[in-house]
Amino acid sequence: MKMIFPVLPLLPLLVLGACATPEARVRTALMDAGVSRPVAGCMAERMVDRLSIEQLRRISSLSKLGSRPIEAMSVAELLHRVRALGDPEILAVVSRAGLGCAIAG
Repeated sequence: MKMIFPVLPLLPLLVLGACATPEARVRTALMDAGVSRPVAGCMAERMVDRLSIEQLRRISSLSKLGSRPIEAMSVAELLHRVRALGDPEILAVVSRAGLGCAIAG
């Protein structure tokens, strides 16, 4: 019974972490990459509606590729990395979301 008590203060944090939606995770990752909050929110909303969870995970792996951080890349470099994933649907959705949200935002 003594083992339960140290975990009890952490329970609210565990519950909140489990409640994070894919959209919130994508939005946060985009903002971490240097995308403004409004554009990141717009892109995340569009991307989670059109891509699978696995595809969203593959996009998140982009920050681990190469020696340059994602925020230091040009749009052309970013699209090159997205294209390198080999999934035309990811490329189309990310390109459309980025362009549409940049124009709208």
